[in-house]
Amino acid sequence: MTELAQYIDHTLLKPEATPSQVEQLCAEAAQYGFRTVCVNSGYVSLAATCLAGTGVGVCSVVGFPLGAMSSAAKAFEAKTAIADGASEIDMVVAIGQVRAGHWGAVRDDLETVFRACGDVPLKVIFETCLLEDEEIVRLCQLCSDVGVAFVKTSTGFGSAGASPALVKLMAASVAEGVAVKASGGVRDIRSAREMIAAGATRLGTSSGVAILQGESGCAEY
Repeated sequence: MTELAQYIDHTLLKPEATPSQVEQLCAEAAQYGFRTVCVNSGYVSLAATCLAGTGVGVCSVVGFPLGAMSSAAKAFEAKTAIADGASEIDMVVAIGQVRAGHWGAVRDDLETVFRACGDVPLKVIFETCLLEDEEIVRLCQLCSDVGVAFVKTSTGFGSAGASPALVKLMAASVAEGVAVKASGGVRDIRSAREMIAAGATRLGTSSGVAILQGESGCAEY
């Protein structure tokens, strides 16, 4: 279970999350040895303080959950989160631009945030339930060209989340060195192991404790 814990970004992204709930998230992450906690950028400083010296990182979402913010706003949010202690950034792609086939605009958005991250790993959230397979493949290729660290299936707030088939498609479509994060609906040890077997090397879930205890979480993401 210790090895499985290192796959997990222990996640709390609901809009009504309170500071005390973030503190609890961090305490659980330190107790179980999760890879990171994943929080909204306004809670990065609190999480970084709670986790200082534990070896657990802090992941901040950017442009979450819609991806429709300006690239400059996403870049500013990323820089601020990093200054506050984020060790990883998960940005939401400009979904509407992908659907419109405006690949130049998509690339500009990715590159703007990628530059803002500097040496901090960038994960790109696709929201695959809104995309066709051909768009997912092309977006994986574009993310590979930009040089991001991960492609990620979902925000967890869409109509559907990760599946083994989606993870396999994304893993087959990225360049060597780009990893896949499965997020959305990973709520028990069975689904966690299925995603890993399909090629995911990171799992975004708010059910991390339940997974390690062999139970099933009830959260949507």
